[in-house]
Amino acid sequence: MEHSLPEPIPRSVAWLGYGGLLPFLVLALASLVDPQHAKLWSNALFVYGAVILTFVGALHWGFAMTLRDLSATRRTWCFAWSVVPALLAWSAFLFSPMLASILLVTGFLTHYWQDRFLVAASHLPAWYLPLRFRLTIVASLCLMAGAFAETG
Repeated sequence: MEHSLPEPIPRSVAWLGYGGLLPFLVLALASLVDPQHAKLWSNALFVYGAVILTFVGALHWGFAMTLRDLSATRRTWCFAWSVVPALLAWSAFLFSPMLASILLVTGFLTHYWQDRFLVAASHLPAWYLPLRFRLTIVASLCLMAGAFAETG
């Protein structure tokens, strides 16, 4: 029985994915170490988080259009789900920083949960879900830090 090594994450995907965490990390750190401008930094962090949450939602629209192994029901669910993160991201700006952070983090965690269902129903690369997990955790921790920095 031959076991193949898991497919490595493509270098360009790793650079782009992990590079996309830099604004999260820089803005969260700035909001913590510069209390005079914490509101500015955390607002910038929440805007970036909203943009990225909208982006990851759109992935499911793309998957629904291109993955041939999805059932009609799963495909419809992907299309429907793909707009929810954008709605969550937009509505986060109607609330206080703490509630905005909670809404964005909930959006990222729920989207990761939806990714798990999608991966179970299709043939995405083996690196996709672990990458999404790592990106989700770091983004969520940064968003929480930004909320605490502004309220602290």
